[in-house]
Amino acid sequence: MLGSVSPLDADVDVCYRALAARDARFDGLFFVGVETTGVYCRPVCPARTPGRDRCRFFRAATQAEAAGFRSCFRCRPELAPGAAPVDALSRVVASAMRRIDEGALSPDGSVDGLARELGVSGRHLRRAMQAELGVSPLALAETRRLALARQLIVDTTLPMTEVAFASGYRSVRRFNAAVKARYARSPSTMRRGGRAAAGTGTGAGATDDSLTVMLPYRAPYDWAAMLGHLAARAIPGVEHVRDGVYLRTAGFGACRGWLAVAADGGRAALRATISTSLSGSLMTVVARLRRLFDLDAQPAAIAAHLSRDPRLAAHVRARPGLRVAGAFDPFEAAARAVLGQQVSLAAARTIAGRLVVAGGAPIATPHPELTHVFPSAADISRQPDVGFAASLGVPARRAATLLAFARAIASGRLAFDAALEPASLIEQIIALPGVGPWTAHYLAMRAVGWPDAFPEGDLVLRKRLGGISGRAARALAEPWRPWRAYGATHLWQGGAQP
Repeated sequence: MLGSVSPLDADVDVCYRALAARDARFDGLFFVGVETTGVYCRPVCPARTPGRDRCRFFRAATQAEAAGFRSCFRCRPELAPGAAPVDALSRVVASAMRRIDEGALSPDGSVDGLARELGVSGRHLRRAMQAELGVSPLALAETRRLALARQLIVDTTLPMTEVAFASGYRSVRRFNAAVKARYARSPSTMRRGGRAAAGTGTGAGATDDSLTVMLPYRAPYDWAAMLGHLAARAIPGVEHVRDGVYLRTAGFGACRGWLAVAADGGRAALRATISTSLSGSLMTVVARLRRLFDLDAQPAAIAAHLSRDPRLAAHVRARPGLRVAGAFDPFEAAARAVLGQQVSLAAARTIAGRLVVAGGAPIATPHPELTHVFPSAADISRQPDVGFAASLGVPARRAATLLAFARAIASGRLAFDAALEPASLIEQIIALPGVGPWTAHYLAMRAVGWPDAFPEGDLVLRKRLGGISGRAARALAEPWRPWRAYGATHLWQGGAQP
């Protein structure tokens, strides 16, 4: 019997599936007490998974302790992400890690500046990361920089000065010293005999002013399905799919460029070719590409669970490596959702293309289909009113919703942060004018990567489930938890053969 039903709002079997998969995205949403040991743990605990009949699940650590369980010394439940004050450290750490992955501490960032963005002091952030990860923010950032630097050294022919800059170093001397200290070899020694030297450093769409980065994943990966999804929704001027390659533009302030992503034929990885004009934001680009292509999923565990439902079994057999497409930019995803309300995919693309022409920055690329960078939330938030809707051909009410999204994101009132509890994020989105549960769950799925998001009101999902109501669809999808977003994606694909 549960001490309290889990925050997944489902039975104990749902919690046990998440526990067995050790999916970090559920960390902090529930705790498991093991009756034979008297210990309670987080769902990501490295200890051997206990048998189902020995587990009790709790919504909060305090409930587990009230039931007589003591805290695990290995996974330290008091550090799990959550809403309680005792859990606040890990929420901060999760947010900090995401920002560090995107280059928040390199080359000009500071720990104190990052802490201010997270609403804590620099001392608090240092103590939190040391307590949970055993490293300081700067040490974690150094590890991320060196991992990227090593890939650029070995896999590209990029000059070492540019490698240093792209991986977050402003000083070549410091770059050389850091590489030698970590790998006991100089950068030039590491490059000799590397893949780039063997002539394999080029990638899809590569040019003389681009570099290539490998993005590994857990096999299998249904690249054809991912490309089909992106091609159907490609925004004119910003995105394009051709010959098995996804092309798009990107902009980070004054830093603008293009990228091309294709499957690597010899490894379980995608090959991303990125214009050197984006090298100053390379860590951000890589982090966003991983979220866009859902590269951190565990397809074997997800497929094994979903295939138990007769409604999904054939779909999963046809596409065992299906992923949930994310978003390269949260505001871009929000704009897609708003502009696509009550219109077809083709019409939504047309309207989004008009927004790009009206508010996006022109850019020169070697790909004629890529002409603009998608406008940022700050760009749209500067609109004085909904008058810009006339040029887009959308109702003023929908333009007002888009403007509300832009202002909320630009001001920081709305942040698509994976560390934020999904229910809280969904509530914040629904609070915006003209936004309902479908849009909120859709954005939780795309912009944040929440694996249990389920837009139950979606017409296609309801049709594929037999033309039922949204409430009935939610009931039928209950056995899919905690991976309802993947179940929905299988239905959207329609079970077509790869």
